[in-house]
Amino acid sequence: MIQRIEGRIPQSPLQCNQTICTLYNTYGRWGDRKDCYALNATYPTTEEELLAAVSFAVKHNLKAKLVTRFAHSMPKLACPHQALQSTFVISTESYNRQIQIDTANAVVTVDAGVSLRQLIDALEAAGFSLVVSPYWEGITIGGLISTGAHGSSWWGKGGSVHDHVVGLSIVVPASQSQGYAKILRLEPQDPLFNAAKVSLGVLGAISKVKLTIEPSFKRSITYNFASDVGLEDLYGEHAKKYEFADITWYPSQYTAVYRYDSRVPLNTPGNGVFDFIGFQDTLSWVSVAVRATETFNEKTRNMLGKCISAATTLAYRKLIANGLKSDGIFFLGYPVIGLQSKMQASGSCLNSPNPATSCPWDPRIKGLFFFETTPILPARVFRDFALDLKKLRDINHQYFCGADNYNGIFLRYIKASDAYLGQPEDSVVVDFNYYRADNASTPRLNQDIWEELEQIAFFKYGAKPHWGKNRNIAFLGVDKKFPNYNKFIEAKQQLDPQNVFSSNWSDEILFGKELEKSDGCALEGLCICSEHRHCSPQNGYYCSHGLVYDDARVCRYSNTPPSSSIEN
Repeated sequence: MIQRIEGRIPQSPLQCNQTICTLYNTYGRWGDRKDCYALNATYPTTEEELLAAVSFAVKHNLKAKLVTRFAHSMPKLACPHQALQSTFVISTESYNRQIQIDTANAVVTVDAGVSLRQLIDALEAAGFSLVVSPYWEGITIGGLISTGAHGSSWWGKGGSVHDHVVGLSIVVPASQSQGYAKILRLEPQDPLFNAAKVSLGVLGAISKVKLTIEPSFKRSITYNFASDVGLEDLYGEHAKKYEFADITWYPSQYTAVYRYDSRVPLNTPGNGVFDFIGFQDTLSWVSVAVRATETFNEKTRNMLGKCISAATTLAYRKLIANGLKSDGIFFLGYPVIGLQSKMQASGSCLNSPNPATSCPWDPRIKGLFFFETTPILPARVFRDFALDLKKLRDINHQYFCGADNYNGIFLRYIKASDAYLGQPEDSVVVDFNYYRADNASTPRLNQDIWEELEQIAFFKYGAKPHWGKNRNIAFLGVDKKFPNYNKFIEAKQQLDPQNVFSSNWSDEILFGKELEKSDGCALEGLCICSEHRHCSPQNGYYCSHGLVYDDARVCRYSNTPPSSSIEN
C-alpha cells in the first residue's frame, strides 16, 4: 500500500498540550536530538502584553525564552532551561501587527514578530525597499537580528541586517518597584546599543526594531557558470564590482557560479522574480525520493551515485537559472530584472496553495535532513582557506559530491560591524549543507572530509560561527574570537543579572565550552574526537588525523582497525 503524503504549511515550532509545551526547530530535531520543553507559554500581541509576560517571569523566578513563529535556527538558543518546573516561553507568533514607516526620515519600526516577507511587502506598497536581507524569507525581524542573519554585500553598510538597525526596544528584567520589567529604547549613541544589535536572545525580549530603508529600486541578476580556477584570487574583486555579489562553488564539478547582481533604476524594464530553487514548494514525494536515494548511497558507500546526482543538480540549476523567473513564471534569459522586493528573499514553500507540496525539509514528510556548517572567515584569510579546500578536493573530487547535491560551498559577503557579536572585519561567509543520518549513531560517507573542512575553518583560520547555524563544535572557544566579547557579557550582566533569559543550552553556545565526551559524540559535532570510541569503531570509523590539516581530528572509515590509539 502506498502511503499518501500530503503537503502542508510548516507547523508552529511550539506545540502545547494541557500539561507541557514542546519546542522544535523547523527541521524537527536539534543538534543533540534532545527535545526542549517548557511548563507554560504565552502569546503577547502588543508591547504592553510582552512587558507583562516578562514581568510575570521575573516575579515568579522563571527561566524565560522568546520563540518566533519559525524557529529556523539550528543551535538551541531558544530552548528554555532544563529544569522544567521553572521554564516559560514567550512566543512572538501573534506580536506582528505594527509596521510604522517614517517616510521623512527613511526608517521603519516594526514589532519583533513581523516576518521578513511582511516587512518587504509593506515597504514595497509604500514605495520603499529594505536594502539587505537574508535570502530565506521565513524568519522574523526580531529573530534575524538576534542571530546576525545577513544577505551579501560589501557595499554601504554591508550585508548584515543588524548594521542597518538604528533603534531597538527591548524588555528587560527590573526591580519590584519597577514592576519586575521595563522597556529600554536604545539608539546608536546608547552604550548598550552595540550589545543589543546581535543579542542571541540572552539580554531580554526584543520588542521593536527600527531599520533604515531606501526608495524602491530594481536589481539586475546574471549567473555566470564558470571554471573554479582562480576563485581564490577573484572573490574580492567580484564583491567590489557587484553590490549584491555572491558565489556558489561546486568543488566536485570544478565549477564556480558567480552572481552578477547590481541595482538598476526603477524605470528599467523587467518584472523578474527570484524564487530560489531550494526554497520552492516541492512535491512531497519528490523530497522523500531524494532523501531515500541519498540514504541508499550512504548505506552502500556509493560515491559515484552521489556524484551523478551532483552533476544532475548543477545542470538543472543552470537550466532554470537557480530559480530566477524573467516574467515571474519562466526563465527567458539573462539578465533577469525585477523589483528589490521580488529579488532579495524567497520562500514559496511557506505558503503554497498546492496540497501535494511542502518545504523539502519538513520533518513530517521525512524529506531532506542535513547539517549546515557556516564559518565566517576574515576576508584576508579566505584565499588560504580556499586553497586548502582545493587540496582536499584534489585528493579525490568525489569527496565533495555530498555537498554539491545541496548548494555546494555558498560564499557571501558581510562588512565589519560595531555590534559586539558581529564581525570585527570584512568577512566571507562560507556555508555548506551535507547529509545527516536519521540515527545519531549512524556514521556518514566521507564524514571525515566535512569534519576536516569544519576544523580548518574554525581552528586553523579562526573563523567565527554564524550564531543561527552550525554544529556545537563550531562554538568552541568563541569567547576568544570576538574582541568585544567581554563587553557583551558585561551588558548581559547589567541587563539580566538573574539570568532570566539564559539557559544551560544558550550558555553552551555563548560560552563555547566543550561538553564531556561520550561514545559517538563526534559523529554529530557534539565533540572533536580524541579516542576511537568518540567515532564509531563498530562500524569502521576511527579517530584520525586530517588529510591536509594534520591538527584536525576526524572520524574516518577504514577496513582495518588502527594498531593503536590516535596520537594527539
